[in-house]
Amino acid sequence: MATYHFTWDLEFFGYVDPGTATQGFFRLYARAIASSFLFLAGVSLVLAHGRGIRWHSFGKRLAIVAGAAIAISVATLFAFPQEWIYFGILHNIALSSLIGLAFLRAPLGIAFAIPILIVAGMIIDATVMPGILQSPLFDTRWLAWIGFSEFPPRSNDYVPLFPWLAALLTGIAITRLAIIRGWTGRLAELQRNDTILAKAGRNSLIVYLVHQPILLALVYLFSLISPAPAPDPRLVYMNSCQPSCLRETGDAALCQRFCGCTADKLIGEQLMTPLQSGTISAQDNRIQIMAQECSISAGQP
Repeated sequence: MATYHFTWDLEFFGYVDPGTATQGFFRLYARAIASSFLFLAGVSLVLAHGRGIRWHSFGKRLAIVAGAAIAISVATLFAFPQEWIYFGILHNIALSSLIGLAFLRAPLGIAFAIPILIVAGMIIDATVMPGILQSPLFDTRWLAWIGFSEFPPRSNDYVPLFPWLAALLTGIAITRLAIIRGWTGRLAELQRNDTILAKAGRNSLIVYLVHQPILLALVYLFSLISPAPAPDPRLVYMNSCQPSCLRETGDAALCQRFCGCTADKLIGEQLMTPLQSGTISAQDNRIQIMAQECSISAGQP
């Protein structure tokens, strides 16, 4: 998580190309990290409450995680008002943990089947039969957290309940199976030394909460000494336009033509800087006309 956030910080201050942290390898890297967080939350839920739910302990942990999630939402609302975190990884862990309690005693077959069905349903919705689950009705922050929105509001950390609940439930199912098969004892033998990583693991929430402010501060201080070069406005626009277009059309070649066309028109009309600075919005009539012209030019139906 720290390595991914450091990459995000470098992009935020302009030291790497726009879109680096949200596309390609780093997009997959971020999803793998989020999956591991939720998977381990499921593992921990079984180890702590598999023989019986200790309600006081569970309630205390839930209050800490949920409180940290709310604090992050409030802090990012002030720091990044356009991309604040309304439902990130901690929000998901808190809610998924509550749901996960129902699977601590459920038949093991059901514990394995439900996460498989969740992932299969989301894949079918995204590829075979688009639009079955997703709907513009969920495109608000009040409902996007469920995971069925077509175009969720922008956020610096968006981990909706579906399909990510599947990762936590998988952690529960596999850990229950491991206990039945006697694997946990052998796994415990692999790590007996009190290493730095082990200590960090025992204080993972603290590490999670403090590492990003520290990294941001360090990169900011470095930027005062050696500022990053000004980013290419066209590159910034293309790295924003193409992923959005691709999610909507699924045609990479069309999106390349459409975004290149609109970028050239925006630069030619001297509207690129006002658009990126927020002086004008994408709903501006001039930009809408450009988009229509470029849509026709790119061959978009």
